[in-house]
Amino acid sequence: MWVDDSGGDDVPVVMLHPGWGDSAIWEPLLELLPADVRTIRFDARGHGRSPAPTEPFSTYDDLVAVLDHCEVDQAVLIGCSGGAATALALAVHEPERVDGLVLVGPGVSDYPWDFDDPYFDTFTALYDKRDVEGLVQLGRQTWARSGVCDAVEAQLRSGVLAMIAQDGLAEMDPPTYKGLATIEVPTALAVGELEHPLVTRCSMDVAARIPDCSLVTVPGADHLLPLRAPEVLAGLVAEVRD
Repeated sequence: MWVDDSGGDDVPVVMLHPGWGDSAIWEPLLELLPADVRTIRFDARGHGRSPAPTEPFSTYDDLVAVLDHCEVDQAVLIGCSGGAATALALAVHEPERVDGLVLVGPGVSDYPWDFDDPYFDTFTALYDKRDVEGLVQLGRQTWARSGVCDAVEAQLRSGVLAMIAQDGLAEMDPPTYKGLATIEVPTALAVGELEHPLVTRCSMDVAARIPDCSLVTVPGADHLLPLRAPEVLAGLVAEVRD
């Protein structure tokens, strides 16, 4: 996998990108963090600069491998969407490795999603046909409700190509939902005002289950908060690091 570690001795901020994107989504946030903050980000398999998988894998196991490779015992994790799900899984299953959490429009691996929502049938039909353009258009309609620019388009297309490249080899993170109440580290959650209702509902449930989780709704923003409101996320990172 492609991994970027800025280096340093402090507790790092580890960034986990969404399924509909890659690690480049964090570049606006990187520009806002203090220069002395150690940051680590990586492209999940098949995303961005990481090659496609050739055998079953989980992003959870890969996160642990990245932390071990970078010799990180404990980190502040910021994750968007599926990246937030992986961050939550580590906080539940290996809490000693997590010093704080910033969750951005989070999913959870075993959340009770409403699979009657039309999004799921539409996604499955397009994915089964490997319809790249159709999936990108679905991404625009679902996750980019604030509007499309070059950076948003690049993220959506990167995510679609990665999903196809993974070819069904991605495995679920460990079950997490029932363990959210055990999280004891400082936690902040951000959700866009124009987020898809499925993710808004999940975000509210996650925030309610994690003790003392602070919740921020970002006006006029959609699912891609690292691009829409990096200044809000920088503030939340500072909040959980204090």
